[in-house]
Amino acid sequence: MELGLIKLAVADGIAVVTMDNPPVNAQSAQFNLEMAYVFDTLSDRDDVRVAVLTGAGKVFSAGADMKGRAGLASPGERWQHNRRARESYHAIRECAKPVIAAINGAALGAGLAVVASCDILIAAEEASVGLPEIDVGLLGGGKHGQRLFGHSTLRRMMLTGRRLPGAELYRLGVVEACVPRAELMNSAMAIATEIAGKSPAAIRLAKQALNTIEDMSLRDGYRYEQNMTAQLSEHPDSKEAVAAFLEKRKPVFGG
Repeated sequence: MELGLIKLAVADGIAVVTMDNPPVNAQSAQFNLEMAYVFDTLSDRDDVRVAVLTGAGKVFSAGADMKGRAGLASPGERWQHNRRARESYHAIRECAKPVIAAINGAALGAGLAVVASCDILIAAEEASVGLPEIDVGLLGGGKHGQRLFGHSTLRRMMLTGRRLPGAELYRLGVVEACVPRAELMNSAMAIATEIAGKSPAAIRLAKQALNTIEDMSLRDGYRYEQNMTAQLSEHPDSKEAVAAFLEKRKPVFGG
């Protein structure tokens, strides 16, 4: 697929994915299709171990393209629109590689869904997250918001359109750090570099396990993790990690 609204650059095992649909990175049909395609592609690329997702300009993503909603009256198009949007977020969450969100500005509505689909979150001081759908006659984002916020906070956001700034997101423990915008990508890349240095096989299984156990009971979830550990222990990377630990050297992973 030819990319126009989602930019992709790969170096040293790290993919930088940039939403680039000026002026506010609104999510159109083409945007959703490209987003799903990019993250499905990253799952299959052996040269990628981790991804950083950010927005071009001063906005992460202001949500759905409201101008594009005019075409949803055609038979079937509303359902197709919803399907495209869902799959674009699922592609991030289900990507075999960890995804770090570098939230450079406002992430609103569908932009919050993108944030909540990522694995690790870093916010700029100028960032904010909100669910403004109530002000434009729409709903959505509550389920994704439950992955980030507590009961009362989420309901206030959804019922009032309240936005939470980067500093508040850090205070609530929603993001790992809140930094000046100029330092945002360096902070995200530092985490990405650390992850890229781990065993690709272990990272892949770890993300798979985390996604799978999210809705499991303690007993079933821990059993699943134990099975993943047994599977990983047979991988050459696991044997190399043990050997490196015993020999007090840096491991060399084959991938």
